[in-house]
Amino acid sequence: MLTAWILLMLNSLFFTLRLSGGSGSGSFPRPLKAEEERMYLERFAQGDLEARNVLIEHNLRLVAHIMKKYYTPNGDQDDLISIGTIGLIKGISTFKPDKNVRLATYASRCIENEILMHFRAQKKLQGEVSLSDSIDGDGDGNALSLMDTISVDDTMLEELDTRDSCAKVRQCVARCLEPREAMIIALRYGLNGEQPLTQREIAAKCGISRSYVSRLA
Repeated sequence: MLTAWILLMLNSLFFTLRLSGGSGSGSFPRPLKAEEERMYLERFAQGDLEARNVLIEHNLRLVAHIMKKYYTPNGDQDDLISIGTIGLIKGISTFKPDKNVRLATYASRCIENEILMHFRAQKKLQGEVSLSDSIDGDGDGNALSLMDTISVDDTMLEELDTRDSCAKVRQCVARCLEPREAMIIALRYGLNGEQPLTQREIAAKCGISRSYVSRLA
């Protein structure tokens, strides 16, 4: 059963989405920094429920983002927010920091799974529904199907996975290479968020031969 705090949060989230039109995440609490997230996860693992609430609050933007993939004008936005938030709570409650997956990545999958489970349950209750069946139209013959609502291009999870991979590469470079070698690799592949440089540009920048850069990168 959801706590009173969660119910209030759902109402607050729904109200915020209606004010902003569901078009952005600027109204939501900022994402936690990595060190903050680790601290609250550790506190939650020790039984601190307030720490869990903080993790939920600062990841609500994920619910809003994923919900937009499935929401249609004739759907119930409040229901999807509630269902997505339940998925978020499950994700945070079952997250294992030692699995080398970011909380946001894991929670996003839990949110989406919860929403998809909701649609599957609806399908069982209402009978067979084709993904090509029309669920909305503009009166001019232009209809929206269920497939249109679940096949929206969304790169959020891919971007999170890419960010995870880049972080692991940076950690490996810093741990396994000498400082000078690590700097060259970072410059060559843009590991610090900068534009990647060519071998010639790195050689000129560092005052070394291009062949030395080529051997490393």
